[in-house]
This record gives sequence, structure tokens and C-alpha cells, in this order.
Amino acid sequence: MRLHFVFMFTITVLISLLLSTVSLAEEQPTPIPEVQVSVTEHSAKFNGKTIKYTVHAGDHFLYDDNQQPKANIYSTAYFANGKPDNQRPILYIFNGGPGSSSVWLHMGVFGPKRVVLPSDGESVGAPPYSLAHNPLSLIDIADMVFIDPVGTGYSHSLGEYEGKAFWGVKEDAVVMADFVRAFTRKHNLFNRPKYLVGESYGTTRAGAMVRELQEGWGSTDLSGVMLISSIVDFQTGDFKAGNDLPFITFLPTYAATAWYHDVIDRSAFPDLATFLQAVRDFALGEYATVLLKGSLASDAERTSVLTQLHAMTGLSKAFLERANLRINEFYFMKELLRDKGVSVGRLDSRYLGKEGDLNANRFEADPSGYAIDGAYTALINHYMRTALNVQRDQRYQILSGKVFSAWNWLYESNARSQGFLNVTPFIAKAMRQNHDFRVFVGNGYYDLATPFFATEHSMNHNGIDPSRVTMKYYEAGHMMYIHQPSLEALVSDIRTFLQE
Repeated sequence: MRLHFVFMFTITVLISLLLSTVSLAEEQPTPIPEVQVSVTEHSAKFNGKTIKYTVHAGDHFLYDDNQQPKANIYSTAYFANGKPDNQRPILYIFNGGPGSSSVWLHMGVFGPKRVVLPSDGESVGAPPYSLAHNPLSLIDIADMVFIDPVGTGYSHSLGEYEGKAFWGVKEDAVVMADFVRAFTRKHNLFNRPKYLVGESYGTTRAGAMVRELQEGWGSTDLSGVMLISSIVDFQTGDFKAGNDLPFITFLPTYAATAWYHDVIDRSAFPDLATFLQAVRDFALGEYATVLLKGSLASDAERTSVLTQLHAMTGLSKAFLERANLRINEFYFMKELLRDKGVSVGRLDSRYLGKEGDLNANRFEADPSGYAIDGAYTALINHYMRTALNVQRDQRYQILSGKVFSAWNWLYESNARSQGFLNVTPFIAKAMRQNHDFRVFVGNGYYDLATPFFATEHSMNHNGIDPSRVTMKYYEAGHMMYIHQPSLEALVSDIRTFLQE
């Protein structure tokens, strides 16, 4: 009996010790890794000038109010060598997603090396791909910092913090603003002109960061923002029941796509720009009126709109009638060239994709995505290892679905107070409080993700000062810089904007 008691007591103690060990293991935060930074020297010719520059590629730890590490932000910073110049701007650059690294703007337009793609909307296929010197890089007139938000690139949470602590509109803006302030301190950039440069959701991020950086005491005042393929007011692009605005704001891009693929009669218009102005006028006039009237619209009004929609988009009258004159973006991408067995791209509607299920309502994948993704993924990894001496075993997260699926879209405390997410008022307030604050907006005519007419609507409302907004347009898509003529025009426009 005594032996049985001793045995049971021993077992109980062992189990208790084991549970305590497991509990302690669960309570232990993730070990803090060492900071890794690679500094390399380079020289090349940009805009006709030979520039020697230094690249800082690596980690930057951010800390909470208790000085505990919370996040590691990986960035690639380019500084021209020579005497510091307080007139030389610093560009903080990031992409969108949410969940995307900065690879697209880094390797597509601003960086000293560029992924070379066909300009005509063709897929790149399998490697090897072409990585070329980018003589258009802005490094001759500006220093640049390419930032990977938490969960993208090599950026990640630290210690007791989890990634989801930073995956939301507000949460992301706070930590990205923290990085800008910390990077400014580290490199003593306080008295330099600063611009935020964002693409796609990155323009939403830029608007939210403007509020975090520039409002309140101890502010970091900005010279402006550059919004490339902009989405700053989600009412213009959210196809929710009862919201007719996206059907209006997407229409000119539908028409541009139909023009490009030659499925409409273009004889009445001398060029694309003239045609799109006619579509804008129709969208804001007769079309908007019939949508707002709903069942109050007469048969004659509906017939007139139906006829013009057919002429402008190339979609059949039967489809338009079934859609109640309201064209969903994904249905359009599938329907426009359904008879040919192909869909058009969302990020860039010049691209075509062969479809397996010809009766489906949506494409099986975005052809303008899978046509270019492999080249950017391969070449950013190749470039970091061969040119920047970044040697890491972990995966460089190009675009994380984990981040996107966990994203908190509420900036305000609850949905009722927020309504549709809209950061445009933050930009307008920045303009009111800072008379030097300017906005550059780059738009692709064939962008079905963030249509140019939706951006025009945002910039024409919300208190934006139009005299300090530069709007430019390119005959390409979301990533207009993969089209060589548009890349050259975009860089020229940004140079002019920075040097005004």
C-alpha cells in the first residue's frame, strides 16, 4: 500500500513538473533575433549623371512604451554619397495589398535596378528573367527608403507581440509612422523634405500615416504624398448592395478596356482621351440619373442608357439588362471576351487569360498577376543576394494572404461610426494645416483594381485643395511602370513634381 502511495505521489509530482514546464514554455516570448543590416557601396549613371550611393538593407527594431521590442521593419534605403543637403527630399516608399512587400515600386520604377517585362501585356513565362540598370531612378535628386510592413518581406513581430497586432488600417498606420520617426532619428533626417509614396492600398496607408505623423504636438510635417493607383475612399470601389457609386466610377475603365481590345466602334472619336471624356460626361449625367432614380426611371430613359452602355463597353444588351444596368467589375472581366474563351486582367486589363470554365462568373485567376509575379519574385531575391549582400534563409514574403485575411478594416472604433473607409479627409486636413503639402496622383487607364474615375471622385470631394493636386494618366494598368512608355512618362512627371 505504501509503495502504491509513493508511486502515485511520484507520478503526480512528475505530471505537475511537466505541466509547469509546458506552461513556462508557453509563457516564454519568441526569442529576439539579432539585428541584421548590410551596407554596400555602388556607383552608376542616372538621368545622365554618375551617382555614388550607399545602400542600407536590413532590420530596424521598434519598441513599445515600455521599451519592449514589438516589431522588426525591414527596409532598403538608398543614400547618395556626398555632403548632406537639406533641400534633398527623402521618399518613404511602400506598396499595398494589404500584405504586399515594397518589391513592385522598388524593382519596377524607383530603384537603381528594374525588372524588365514586355510592354504589350504579354506573360513573362519561366526564368531566366531580365534585371537591368534603371537609368530613370530618382536617386540623383532624392534619397529613398523602401519599407516592408509587418508580415511582408523580412518584417515580422517581436517578443510578446503577434503579427495581427499590426494588421489593420489604424494598427498598420501607427507602426509605419513609428518606423518613419525612428528612421528619421537614426539618420538625422529631421530637416529634410519628406514624402510618402504609396501604391494601391499603399495610398490608403499613406493617408492614414499622414494623420499619425502630422497631427498633434511633436509632429513630423510632410511635403506631400505620391499616390500611385489610388484607393483612398472605399465607397468608390465597394460593390455592396445599395451602393451605386462604383458602377459610375468604374464605367470609364470598362470603356477604356473595350477600346483597347477593339470590341467597340471607335470611329466617332479621334483618340482614347476624347472618348473617355465622353464616357465621364455620360456617367455623371444620364447614367447616374437613371441609377439614382431606380424604378422611377422611365422605359425610354432605361433604353437610352442601355444603348449607350452597350456602345461604350461592348457588353451585350442582354447581359446589361440582366445586370439591371449595373456592371460588377469581376463580371465585366469575365464577360467582355467570353466568346473568345479569355478573361481580361484586373490589375491591368490589357492582359488576357485563357479560362477553363467558360460559364463561370469570375476568372480563375488574374492574368495580369500571374503574368508578372514570377519575375519580380525571382529577381528581388537574386538582387538582394548578389548586389546587396543580403544572405538570409527565411522566405522573403512578396504578398502575404495571411496578412490580408486577418486585416482589420475598421479605422474607427466601430463600423457604424466609420461607414465606408475613407482617408481622403486626412489628406485634406493635412493640406489645410500645412500650406506646402502637395499631392501627386498617377492613374492607369486600364486599371480595374483602382479605377482613375474613382480617384477623380475622391480628389473632387472631401475638402481637397485641387490647386495642389497633380493628376497624371498613363495608357497602362495598375502597375503602369511595366509599360515602357508609361514608365518614362511617370518618372518624368514625378521629377517635375519634386522639383517644382
